[in-house]
Amino acid sequence: MRRITQAALLALIAPSAPALAGSFTPPAGCQVYVTVQGKSCKVSHHYTCQQDKPGDQWRIDYNQDQAYFVSRIDRETQWVHSLDLIYGLQQQLAPGAADPASFSGLLETGADTFDFSQLSSDGQRNRIRGFDALTGRKVVIDDIELEETNFEFRETTADGRALSTARGKEYIHRKWRIFLSGPSEWDSGAGFEPYDASPMRFDFPGDKGYLSTKPEFGCDAQVAALSLPQGALQ
Repeated sequence: MRRITQAALLALIAPSAPALAGSFTPPAGCQVYVTVQGKSCKVSHHYTCQQDKPGDQWRIDYNQDQAYFVSRIDRETQWVHSLDLIYGLQQQLAPGAADPASFSGLLETGADTFDFSQLSSDGQRNRIRGFDALTGRKVVIDDIELEETNFEFRETTADGRALSTARGKEYIHRKWRIFLSGPSEWDSGAGFEPYDASPMRFDFPGDKGYLSTKPEFGCDAQVAALSLPQGALQ
């Protein structure tokens, strides 16, 4: 598997600098299909690019100050690449996963387990093990039907040292083949803390909020920038 450099990944998103204040412009050859306003002061743009493999897609997240995270997933929602835009840390899916994530399997059987590793630009190799399971509950948010899931995963270093644990609920959209955040808990060593960036509104081409980089929900003095594994944001 070819290792993408941080410079190359930055080059892919460099054209996304706003052409107008408060407006996201995707890279050349890419198209945003939905802008998602979420709780916890988060707005995300989901987009696809002509030059990518079929089924691959990107997401870039903004808080009230700036873009802070960009990620690429494949058709099975595997975490292919990600970049923390604040600290410059890149992560890439390691080849040879023991149990690759499978969105198709989740849809077919109602549950999916996974066991894979991520290679970081700081030289660290982390292992992620967990599951996603459909609860059977459907929810409608801003006229968009989503399906609820339960999830849990644990991230460890290559030698087994615990880094973080997450559990809670997320949502999926079958046609878009993505996960969306839901109410969850995250423990990075100091005990579980709640986190909820559930979607509140979906904006499509022609909608006023389409391509907006300004979060509209939950932006107050108590909202802190959280350093979460990228799975928290899918």
